[in-house]
Amino acid sequence: MTLEFFIYVAIALVTVAAMEVFAWSMHKFVMHGRSGWSWHKSHHEETEGFFEKNDLYALVFSLIAIALFFVGQALSPVILAIAWGVTLYGLLYFIVHDGLVHQRWPFNYVPHRGYAKRLVQAHRLHHAVEGRGHCVSFGFLYAPPISKLKEELRRSGVLDRERIERSVTEQGSAHAPVR
Repeated sequence: MTLEFFIYVAIALVTVAAMEVFAWSMHKFVMHGRSGWSWHKSHHEETEGFFEKNDLYALVFSLIAIALFFVGQALSPVILAIAWGVTLYGLLYFIVHDGLVHQRWPFNYVPHRGYAKRLVQAHRLHHAVEGRGHCVSFGFLYAPPISKLKEELRRSGVLDRERIERSVTEQGSAHAPVR
């Protein structure tokens, strides 16, 4: 293996990390913003069937990754490495968010400790708030400490202590917030 290969692997891995920052920003400012809420709203409501309107975001980002592969193949191995990083992030998102957190495919594992539990709890707290405002934890692979998220929800005044605790502990619908 050459040094060049390891440089491209490093670029792909840095891209995965950068994608979490990008995804956090997109989730907070676009998906929960005025322009993107019309698609993302379906993810915060009870839905029928396997797909949600929110899944259109995955389609758009997949098309961007595919375009990066074509451009990278034609022009630059650096762009190709970035395409691999974006794709790896998408796969991790699918496994963690759709599989582990929302159990949208036959993935019946519920973590009881460690970082996986923290990811699930953080995302449940994200869904505990009705509507697009006052939500917490916009990342998909990074979850802030649960105590910090609970305090943020308490300070905002949108949820009482009992509802915050129920959001963290109860298992509910894969797509709907805990009420």
